[in-house]
Amino acid sequence: MTDNLNVQVGLVLKIIPLFRNLSAKQLESVVSHTAMVAFDKGSVILKEGDIATSFYVIIAGQVKVYMTDGNDPGREVILKTLGPGDFFGELPLLDQEPRCANVAALDRCHLQVLSYPSFQRVVEQSPDIAVRVMETLATRLRHADRKINSLALTDISTRISRTLLELAIVSNGRRVVGEPFTQKDLASMVGASREMVNRTLQDLQDGGYINVQRKSITILDDRLAAQY
Repeated sequence: MTDNLNVQVGLVLKIIPLFRNLSAKQLESVVSHTAMVAFDKGSVILKEGDIATSFYVIIAGQVKVYMTDGNDPGREVILKTLGPGDFFGELPLLDQEPRCANVAALDRCHLQVLSYPSFQRVVEQSPDIAVRVMETLATRLRHADRKINSLALTDISTRISRTLLELAIVSNGRRVVGEPFTQKDLASMVGASREMVNRTLQDLQDGGYINVQRKSITILDDRLAAQY
């Protein structure tokens, strides 16, 4: 039974970009040091300030990486969202510092967990993984730079439009933003109040750019992409 489970986990990890170039033996080594864990929607997976011991790979589901206001714990800013094939928890591996942000499940998630000592052994065996981690860190740094620029230099309508386009997936020929993202999440992503986001969404809907429903937002007009 254990061997069959390991084979299944290995097949899942093999399609994840981080582990794609590993040999069968290297992949077997990774699997032997990992554990699958599941988190329900809303569960906090990592907390800012915690001592870090593990690296996480998302097998299924989505998570949000966010920070909270020390003076107002109910106020948060979502730094990014991650989905299947993405990983998180890598920074303390490089600088041995505590966690710098929180991570919570946006829906039910299945994660593969790898301890730092085990991950370091895997990297020693396959330096390609270290290169992929650095490439991902560079991409995230560029994303953070764009987000800072957006928050500082663009208006709320532009920020919301760009975020909708980033979150949208194609469904039945339309670009749709649906669950697990909520208008509260959207407000946290663009650095605005929920009330301001609601007003802006209404303006975009009145202009024929989007259609706002209870659990989804459909992008109706491709000019939204061209304009923003």
